[in-house]
Order: sequence, then C-alpha cells, then structure tokens
Amino acid sequence: MSSPAAQAPALAGTEQHPHARLVLGAGLASGAPSHAYLFHGPSGTGKRTAARALAAELLAEGAPDPDAVRRRVNVGSHPDLTWVRPSGAHVMRVDDVAGPVVSAATRTPFEALRRVFVLERVETMNDEVANRMLKTLEEPASFVHLILLTGALGRVIETVVSRCQLVRFDPLPAERIARALEEEGIESRRAVACARLALGDASRARLLASEAGEALRRHAERIVQAALAPEEVTATSEEPWRPLLALADARRTEVEGELSARGAKRLELEPKGRERRAIERELEESAKRDGRRARTEVLELGLELAALLLRDLGCAADGADAAVLAVDRPELLAGAAGRDPRRLREALERCEDVRRSLVLNVNEELALSALSFRLGRLVSARG
Repeated sequence: MSSPAAQAPALAGTEQHPHARLVLGAGLASGAPSHAYLFHGPSGTGKRTAARALAAELLAEGAPDPDAVRRRVNVGSHPDLTWVRPSGAHVMRVDDVAGPVVSAATRTPFEALRRVFVLERVETMNDEVANRMLKTLEEPASFVHLILLTGALGRVIETVVSRCQLVRFDPLPAERIARALEEEGIESRRAVACARLALGDASRARLLASEAGEALRRHAERIVQAALAPEEVTATSEEPWRPLLALADARRTEVEGELSARGAKRLELEPKGRERRAIERELEESAKRDGRRARTEVLELGLELAALLLRDLGCAADGADAAVLAVDRPELLAGAAGRDPRRLREALERCEDVRRSLVLNVNEELALSALSFRLGRLVSARG
C-alpha cells in the first residue's frame, strides 16, 4: 500500500524539500490538512511557490472544474484566496490582518469549500498584530486555512509558532545554486562565491551575481578594507560606509519612482473626487514605505556581506581556507595574515549588531560611522 503522501498531488516548490513534501502531501491525501501551516526557510527555496500550489489544491477540492480553479489561483484572481504582505516599512501592521484576515475568516467562502489566507514575512509581526491573530489561529472556522511564510523562524513570536504546523524548506546546496548561475552565464568562480555567500538563498545568490550585487559586495568590502588599514591611513581617507549608504538611497529612489509611476497609471482610471484623493494618498504612502524597506534591505545585506568577509578573514587567519565563502576574492584574504581570529570574530558580531538595529529606525549615518570606528579599533592592528 502506498503512503498517503505518495497518493497526493506533487506540489510545485517542494521538489527539493522532502520534509515539506511529506507533511503537505500527507495532509492533502488524508483529506484533513492543517488549518495553520508555517513555512520556514531561506527565500528562494520555494515557499511562495508551494504556498500557492497548496492554496490551489485546497480551493480546487470539490470544484466542478479543478484545473480552472488552479489557473485562477496561479494568477491571483480567486476570490477565496487572500494574500497578505506587510505594508509597513519594517513591520506588519494591524490593518494588514484585522480586515483582510481576522474579519474575513469569519465569513463563508464565496464559491469554494474553503478560504485560504497566505501571510508573508510573519517575522515582522509585533505583539499587537500577533495577539489580533491568535483567536483565528487557535479556533478558525472549519473552512479556513492559513499559510504563514517566514525566512527567519527564530524571529517569529512564539505564540504564533506554537499554533502552526511547521513545514521546513531547507537551504539549497551551494553546488546546486552555483550550477544554476553558471547555466545563466555567470563565470564559474564568481558563481561559486555568490552561491556560498547566499547561504542557501537562491534569490540572494542571483542578486549577488548581478551588476547591482557586485556593486553591493564592493561597498561592503570597502568597509572591511578600511578597518584593516593602519590607523594613520584610515584617518586621512573618506568615510568607507558612505558609498553603501548612497547605494541604499539610490535603491529607495528607484523603488519609489517605479511605484509612483504604477500608481499614476492606476489613478488615470479613477474618477476625480474624494475617493480618488484617498487612493492617491494611500499610493503615495505605500511607495514611501516600500522605498524605506528597499533602502533598509540594501543596508542589511551590505552589513551581512561585511560580516561574512570578516568571517572569511577569520577562517584564513585560522588556516581554514576550505571554509572560505568568497572564493573569487583571494586578494582580500591576504589581509588575514597576522590578524587575531578572535578580534575578527568580534568585529563580525559588531556588524551583526548594527544590522539588527536597523529595524529600530536608528540613525544610519551615526550607526555606520560608529561601526567603522569600532571595526578599525578591533582589527587594524596585527598580532
């Protein structure tokens, strides 16, 4: 007799994830899928794809034309599927869940046997949002299914985690990501480095392999190189974190411009009046929020890349060259000679501290300036 998972349809996005395939397949085959799943794992590993595929199967059950339902889910036009993304620059807001999820989950489906709610980046929920969601997670209506997604399980509030069935999406092997990049025309050594630096995140690897990613890497490396330089050289050089901040500002402007242009096209279809002005204000606020989020993402990734370079330097200083991630930057690793691995690891931790603080709306210039000073004090001296 075949297992329940074997009888269920193979869900897109789970091909490389046996745990996710087993849990979701068993739930569908049994006819009693969980009312709350929490998909966790790095981005680029298939969580969104699997969530949409699972939603399609849940909504297609009992439909006269299941394939038509699946097509509508795939293009986002099914009325019983609600997809929620955080609207705040750094957090999910109460308004993101109060009406679209909590209230909607009390109403019967429009046409399917079920209603499905997908919530992205649930690690951005604060206590207020989580508390608003708890009753829906604990005692949902029989027709309600929630699929929560996160790339940072450790940052999801425990009361949310404990009420969901966990579905693990493992980091993709660096070798597999590198092969995919090489097939896209990326030079082999660079592909391997980007795949390793991505830490199992295929989306990040692709970004790092792009021109924008290369610029980001260079700016992050500049911060570390300045810290490695003798103090008398550092004192006469420009602030090494400025280019990273400028890149983040440029990304913010780019995102705001794209969303403003998209909003202008939408407004062309709206009649003049109070409702149009309200829509215009919301579009402007949304563009600013997304712009701030994009800016922070650039700064966070830049600081993470700086931390990973310090990690690589620590590996080289310890003689563990095989553990180095940035294999396409051998010239940078020469700076590890004579350095204290413990001080390099402490410098790495300072980068991570500042990266985590960005979500608290700190003054980025002061934070980056202080970090640059601390890194120089920690790693500029040899021996």
